[in-house]
Amino acid sequence: MPKLVRRLFVLPPDLEGAARSWREHGDRTPRAARFASSVILLRDSPTGLETWLGYRPGTSPLGVLAFPGGSLQASDDDAVGWLGPSPQHWAEQMGTADVGLARRHVVGAIRELFEETGILLAGPDLTSTVEATSTGEWMRARVAVAEQEKSFTELLAKRGLSVRTDLLKPLVNWLSPAFAHRRFNTRYFAATLPMNQKPSLLAGKGVWGRWVCVRGVINERETTVLGDEVGQANTAGRHLGELLVPGSEIMLEKMAGANGCIAYLSYKRKAHVYQPELVEEDGRLMLEVEAATTVAGDPQRER
Repeated sequence: MPKLVRRLFVLPPDLEGAARSWREHGDRTPRAARFASSVILLRDSPTGLETWLGYRPGTSPLGVLAFPGGSLQASDDDAVGWLGPSPQHWAEQMGTADVGLARRHVVGAIRELFEETGILLAGPDLTSTVEATSTGEWMRARVAVAEQEKSFTELLAKRGLSVRTDLLKPLVNWLSPAFAHRRFNTRYFAATLPMNQKPSLLAGKGVWGRWVCVRGVINERETTVLGDEVGQANTAGRHLGELLVPGSEIMLEKMAGANGCIAYLSYKRKAHVYQPELVEEDGRLMLEVEAATTVAGDPQRER
């Protein structure tokens, strides 16, 4: 396994107030972290690996720009058709003894991906997935689930569908910094784009989202190109590190170092909880993370 080394990251502007308050008033009891799931959606392209990034209004623990995801809901516990590895297997892969929580994370990941992009990792059996989820009917279903007017599990049952858990790959576990006002304990997963499905923004809520070339994003990380394209008050003029939480930036680096979807998904990962720590470097508040120095043999950029 790659060696973990100290990495320093820019403190996102949205967290500066909370960070300074934490330092001024001394360490206090961190606010409880909500469980969340996020999915890195992947596809190969002529220019290299691509992933879907979206803008998140407000102050999200996942970052201003982030992979599809959000907090778990009580309905993620409801009965649902299940295809693929068992919840017990998922718990083992995720390094937790809480099988029920592992199951919620998996269902929550598939639900959040559907809400935010319309990509549905579900099908009638292990040999097929739903196709053509870009219709008006599916969009209305997405809105209903997002507004919690209808549960995701109810939607699947009505259509005779089961979640395809075999299409998910467990990645890593990130915990928000202790000083943050809103905190997530997030399990990240990866999935490749299913055949005959294409992502789209949620009607009435989506502001910006698109496929990005991972290497291109990393190569332009010191520019404001992506933030300027999004064009929001809290993105314009900002570098990549000011738009992403450290976990997302590190995962983009790893994707940039991988030779396609298969290589990225086959990379061996050890169950580990990562949490950025607030540190002061030369009078500047920054986030410190212990992260791998290499990805599939490729060097990562040091800070």
